[in-house]
Amino acid sequence: MRKSLCYNTAIGLIVFLVFTLLINCKNQKQETLESPELPQEHSVNILLAQPENIETPKGMVWIPGGTFSQGALPEDSMAMSHERPAHSVAVDGFFMDIHEVTNKQFARFVQETGYKTIAERAIDWDEMKKQLPEGTAKPPDSIMQPGSLVFKKSKLPIANLNDFSQWWEWTIGANWKYPKGPESSIIGKETLPVVHIAYEDAEAYCKWAGRRLPTEAEWEYAARSNQKDALYSWGTDATLLSQMANTWNGDFPIQNNSSDGFENKAPVMSYPPNSFGLYDMAGNVWEWTQDWYNSNYYKEISQNVLSLNPKGAATAFNAGNPYAIEKIIKGGSFLCNASYCASYRITSRMATSTDSSLEHVGFRTVASVGMISPTRDRLQN
Repeated sequence: MRKSLCYNTAIGLIVFLVFTLLINCKNQKQETLESPELPQEHSVNILLAQPENIETPKGMVWIPGGTFSQGALPEDSMAMSHERPAHSVAVDGFFMDIHEVTNKQFARFVQETGYKTIAERAIDWDEMKKQLPEGTAKPPDSIMQPGSLVFKKSKLPIANLNDFSQWWEWTIGANWKYPKGPESSIIGKETLPVVHIAYEDAEAYCKWAGRRLPTEAEWEYAARSNQKDALYSWGTDATLLSQMANTWNGDFPIQNNSSDGFENKAPVMSYPPNSFGLYDMAGNVWEWTQDWYNSNYYKEISQNVLSLNPKGAATAFNAGNPYAIEKIIKGGSFLCNASYCASYRITSRMATSTDSSLEHVGFRTVASVGMISPTRDRLQN
């Protein structure tokens, strides 16, 4: 989205409401690869091809190592300042889920571990207030209940699209099992991507599965899939959007004509994959990466040195909200629309609090070669 949902935490609208009141309502064969944009002395050794003795885990594909320019293309008129300047990056080859983690997959994790997501847990005010200005009053107990943020359509035209509270509603009882609240269900929706997943929840799943979250660089490289000048995971033709991704078609956030086939989330693999064999790298649900969001990172990273397997900023920092502790999410969601945002673009990025859980945020996992072991891969069976 064009504006960071920095206040939308798993405590979600509670924090937002508080602020509103305050402001008034890696056997691995390595090969030498040289970046064409950099001098030869900046060549790096990276893993290109999948090692012959390593099998591809079920549900994943091999992403061959390579170099690319991370960040917005010069011709991208929708690019935001934190997507620039572009910089040269090299990544080792790795495995990546072909689609977002589904309700069925997450349910198996929960069944085997008994895990409770952040959206299902009682709210800890002592922990929550650490992210708020000193002296912030505790919200009423009626609001301080487990829940998450659910999308709601607006009945009237919206003049100020920066005020995202107009289409997000804090819903007590909303979580991955009840995505629209207590009266909803995921029965019959096993192939939809799991949502209302906070960063901690995604990490817990990864640990159980013997996987990890992608870095922002890995995610962006995989989405680009060797298309140097592509704005989108399928190429450069914006008119193909409704055929290639699940986004908002119509007047956001009032009316969605579902010309792409879906009004809300779509079952995974509903649209064509990119050339790496990855589905839904644009739209459907936002996906967590492991990188901290730092407003200054792209500006401070060296423009003259090829970065090898970068892991992003060392610390979190959002110039617009110094209290925020955020990670980067990628890919956009079923709510993205060109009139408001175009976050289905490859380079789009958004800052989201680590305890965020929303109806349009999920994740997919990756695995480095050194992580692959049949005895550790629970999802191989």
